Amino acid sequence: MTAEAEAMTAEAADATGDEADADGADTQGDASVAADGAVAVDASDAADALNAVTAPVEPVDLEDASPLGDTYHRGPVILRGQMIPKDNTTANLLKPDADTDWLHMDPWRVLRIQSEFVDGFGALAELGPAVAIFGSARTPRTDPVYKAARRMGSQIAKRNIAVITGGGPGVMEAANRGAALAGGKSVGLGIELPHEQGLNQWVNLGMSFRYFFVRKTMFVKYASGVIVCPGGFGTLDEMFEVLTLVQTHKVANMPVVLYGEEYWQGLFDWLNGPVSDHGMISAIDPHLVTLTDDPDEAVKLVTKGL
Repeated sequence: MTAEAEAMTAEAADATGDEADADGADTQGDASVAADGAVAVDASDAADALNAVTAPVEPVDLEDASPLGDTYHRGPVILRGQMIPKDNTTANLLKPDADTDWLHMDPWRVLRIQSEFVDGFGALAELGPAVAIFGSARTPRTDPVYKAARRMGSQIAKRNIAVITGGGPGVMEAANRGAALAGGKSVGLGIELPHEQGLNQWVNLGMSFRYFFVRKTMFVKYASGVIVCPGGFGTLDEMFEVLTLVQTHKVANMPVVLYGEEYWQGLFDWLNGPVSDHGMISAIDPHLVTLTDDPDEAVKLVTKGL
């Protein structure tokens, strides 16, 4: 080997050694940085954890948390604290239980009320135009009012209009009798009462109700006019129910005719006197009704728009 070649080989070896030394130094430096960084990160995490434990709780956190503990959902109802039940709805449904107290609880009554509305709407929805006749269950068959109610029922039915009554005896029976014998629709909406015997024999479409308010809803919903014959508390209740709904525009303005001027005049003297004088009704309220002694006029007034 020449002297020149030997010199070049020596320079190459020196360069390689220098690079190796430099790489070694860099590797050691990286390791040192990595070690320092790990120590720094560990120290930071420990400080954060300590701060999380010792930091005071913000007031908003306390406000958001319920002081009554967990919330239990039973359908749309929420229960907390001592109100959370020990049982669950499905278990209650499926458990064998000889206790029948639940039959007399309000939630079960709601279902019975709902069923009465459904049955009533279903029975009367296709009835067509109808007039309701109210009056006493105590009116005897020999009374002129009974005969007048029977005539009114007959005249209404001959106009192809249904007659709706409370389905009982007295005036109700008379109106149903007149409608049935005229070949019309004779509807009786009865009520469960201990002293009444159910629907009269002249009803050809009938239903008995447990609840007065459901029954009265059927009267108002399906009747387009009302004739009120002499009667007591039940008749007055039905009459004032209709007048209140008409006066407050909860139902369409319907004709209300009171049969028997002498019987009803005292009531209207009171309404036009003390009640009006004390400002309890407006001047037009007594004119929501018409008084008459003529059965044919009563029928003409309540069927005028039908």
